[in-house]
Amino acid sequence: MATKDATVADLQKQFEESSAVLLTEYRGLTVAELRELRNSIREHATYAVAKNTLTKIAANKAGITVFDDELTGPSALAFIHGDTVAVAKSLRDFAKAHPLLVVKAGYFDGKPLTAAEVGKLADLESREVLLAKAAGAMKASLIGAAQLFNALPAKAARGFGALQEKQDA
Repeated sequence: MATKDATVADLQKQFEESSAVLLTEYRGLTVAELRELRNSIREHATYAVAKNTLTKIAANKAGITVFDDELTGPSALAFIHGDTVAVAKSLRDFAKAHPLLVVKAGYFDGKPLTAAEVGKLADLESREVLLAKAAGAMKASLIGAAQLFNALPAKAARGFGALQEKQDA
């Protein structure tokens, strides 16, 4: 009983400290495949296999009820502490190569996600790509502003030059 309590407490802590949680079913995957999956998401998440009843208790204690109806069969959770989109992409890519992995549901930013919504999340561009695009857009508008500011004195000088020529004539 003490180990179950410790497991529930550990799971509850992971639920509370994660920015997102994705629920998967891994029925039929080998230990080597699960290790490969863990390694593919290690930078941004931890992948934990736990008993469904203990997971449900821990999630409910953390205020998360979205997984209650999904906790059937061999379930595992990706507790995300980094880039949620990167983990969703990794899970999607892994599931393409290993169809036995099924993403069942998710919890992100205080809201439940269906499997389809997790798929849409995986379709988003990564944080780095979005930041690079934003930086590029800002750089382009700064270059435009710099060109405008550089053009103003040149236009003023040409205008003054034309006025001076008019007065001299």
